[in-house]
Amino acid sequence: MPGTPKNKYVCIHGHFYQPPRENAWLEVIELQDSAHPYHDWNERITAECYEPNATSRILDEGGVIKNIVNNYSRISFNFGPTLLSWMELYSPETYHAILEADRESIKNFGGHGSAVAQVYNHIIMPLANRADKETQVLWGIRDFENRFKRKPEGMWLAETAVDTETLEILAANNIKFTILAPRQAKAVRKLKAEDWIEVNDRSIDTTKAYQYKLPSGNSIVVFFYEGDISQAIAFNGLLNDGKRFADRLLNVIDQGDSEPQLVHVATDGETYGHHHKHGEMALAFCLDYIEQQGRARLTNYAQFMELFPPENEAQIIEDSSWSCVHGVERWRANCGCNTGKPGWHQHWRKPLREALDWLRDEVKEIFEREAIKVLRDPWKARNEYINVVLKRSDDNIRRFLKVHALNESSSSNRIMRIMEMQRHAMLMYTSCGWFFDEISGIETTQVMQYACRVIQLANQIGEVDLEAEFIRRLEQAPSNVSAYEHGAAVYVKEVLPSRTNLQRVGIHFAVSSVFEDEPESLTIFNYSTSSEAFIKKEAGEQKLVLGITNVKSMVTRSQKKFAFAVIYLGKHNIIGNISLDMEPEKFSGMQLRMVKAFEEGRLGDVIGLMQTYFGPDKYTIWHLFQDEKRKILDMISQESMMELENSLRKSYNQDYPLINALANNNIPIPNTYRTTFEYVLNADLVKIFQSEKINIKEMERIVAELARWNLKIEDPRKLSRLAGESIFKELKRISSERENVKRVQRLNRMFPLLEKFKLEPNFHKSQNLYFEISMENKSRQVQELEVEWVEQFKLLGTNLGVKIE
Repeated sequence: MPGTPKNKYVCIHGHFYQPPRENAWLEVIELQDSAHPYHDWNERITAECYEPNATSRILDEGGVIKNIVNNYSRISFNFGPTLLSWMELYSPETYHAILEADRESIKNFGGHGSAVAQVYNHIIMPLANRADKETQVLWGIRDFENRFKRKPEGMWLAETAVDTETLEILAANNIKFTILAPRQAKAVRKLKAEDWIEVNDRSIDTTKAYQYKLPSGNSIVVFFYEGDISQAIAFNGLLNDGKRFADRLLNVIDQGDSEPQLVHVATDGETYGHHHKHGEMALAFCLDYIEQQGRARLTNYAQFMELFPPENEAQIIEDSSWSCVHGVERWRANCGCNTGKPGWHQHWRKPLREALDWLRDEVKEIFEREAIKVLRDPWKARNEYINVVLKRSDDNIRRFLKVHALNESSSSNRIMRIMEMQRHAMLMYTSCGWFFDEISGIETTQVMQYACRVIQLANQIGEVDLEAEFIRRLEQAPSNVSAYEHGAAVYVKEVLPSRTNLQRVGIHFAVSSVFEDEPESLTIFNYSTSSEAFIKKEAGEQKLVLGITNVKSMVTRSQKKFAFAVIYLGKHNIIGNISLDMEPEKFSGMQLRMVKAFEEGRLGDVIGLMQTYFGPDKYTIWHLFQDEKRKILDMISQESMMELENSLRKSYNQDYPLINALANNNIPIPNTYRTTFEYVLNADLVKIFQSEKINIKEMERIVAELARWNLKIEDPRKLSRLAGESIFKELKRISSERENVKRVQRLNRMFPLLEKFKLEPNFHKSQNLYFEISMENKSRQVQELEVEWVEQFKLLGTNLGVKIE
């Protein structure tokens, strides 16, 4: 804006991060019921925060949407690499919006992108050894380059935990700046001045950039964010009012000071939408208001650093962080920092870290001893293994092996196992494992799961069993939960059941193949399967499946062949067997005998033959991986529910006249009938929202029936979600049929009915699409025949809470 001061700037930084939650063997996030109604916490937080910030609303005085903006393009931000790898697969629209925002910010901020890199999997850098620090930085940089197609200028340190060695590694890798908390500043002085001035979180001038001179002769710029406002954003309700948020930032600026000033704050990015509902809208309003006011300019750190190189230097407090007043003790001691569970301690933190440190050092010896036999430079190979992690294609693995394998005869499977052992030895240090209150929490069991994978790979590579000693060390980590007692019990009860090998994948394939339409070649998470033989027979509800299948890990490239047989007896009753060493001739003979017995209805003989050929070990539906088990059980229960619904619907149709007569004569209706009517009407409503075409008359009938019998909606959250999805589907049809006024009219009739149902659908995607259609309509000439369509479309905007001039 003309007249805006040229040396007064505002920068808002969001640290967007989720710990890696993927199963250490399957490389996918399994169902997390605590994230209901979403599949897992990544999916839930994406819906509440990451996606809304890519399409944030700016409201007018009446609370109606007047603009939709991408917040990321006007702030500074970092995203955890492991979060972005998940988002690329499971929320690609949001992922690409983030990449586009960085490209847009380059235009906004003088050629400097707003995205900042992050140490790879969020380990506490001062507590890491030198090798892990270097790999974390190199992997973070390479991941950033792969996604944002440029070199990073800054890097976010996990929990802003810092020491001089870490800053040396950043500077050596051409990282120009990092962001720290004000309490991490120790002393400051003007460049070339002699005397240091001691500072604290109250006295440090956060509006300046500081050079940090390193012992090596290199230097890096550090920005100490404004602490009070950051605290107010995260914890004190500042996001309740976007204007007040903006004013707090602008009021820090001293307009009487002619020197450059940067008012900047930093919080968890999840503050904007997940921790504080509609926080992304407060952020959007704040950014818009700052631009409108003309009292300061928006910027990012790299642009400010280029415009105003540091004139001051700083010393840091070694081993300090932003979320522990005791330095980095939160990640290795019972320091008192926790999330507030009354009466609980964190004495488990120290022995957990010591157990993992012991494991890391043990596998380091295995790595150095075994890797040198197959790799030219093991540590260089580890640092460059990120190129395989980013894309696990056969070509990419061949390129990696060509550069790093000692010779062509080196086992690719062995090399991949060695590299995976080292990857998981870093993943087990993800900071969230220590952040919360209890060792049995999902974040801590996750890091123990990575440790379990390390132990398994170390056994395969070095033929050494580290598990007994690891469990013994975990016995020293006390739990707050009586059911566990200590970390060893948590490990045995919560981690070991997740452990997977090729045989378990083969069991999963065998059992799940009963329910698959084309099971001969399945991808099971990060395993591929291919069948040499596959036979499936059905007799009513019963099914028999036999086969010989090869299972291959797409990560380590290890593979095994299995023969299997499974019989399905109906409902959830499944019996399966698997063999690693059955000869083809033996399998053929078994196949003939089992198929004949099955076709003749001799199920007892089938089960007896399975025991003869495979032995006594049996597998059932309970041996399936969690998501697949839930899917199959849902499918089975859905069939039973359909039978129940048909029975209730028959009663509803047959007895409706009777119930009507009772009501007309003021005779109380039995509760059994009320329950039947409620179930049937709710089922009808679900079908309406799931159908391709919205049936408004049917919706009106259900509204009338629910009101007449004084019945309620059984699952408002589920129906609200389905209604939102139905509206979005209908709006997509409207987008492709601009002349169809009846379609818009029909959709508009739906909104008063939703109010009567007391449903609250999420209109976010529909609002985005409505805004997009509106922008396209602005360029079109409205003809006389389109007037009614335009009026109905405006009404639709009112119903969705969007206003376009």
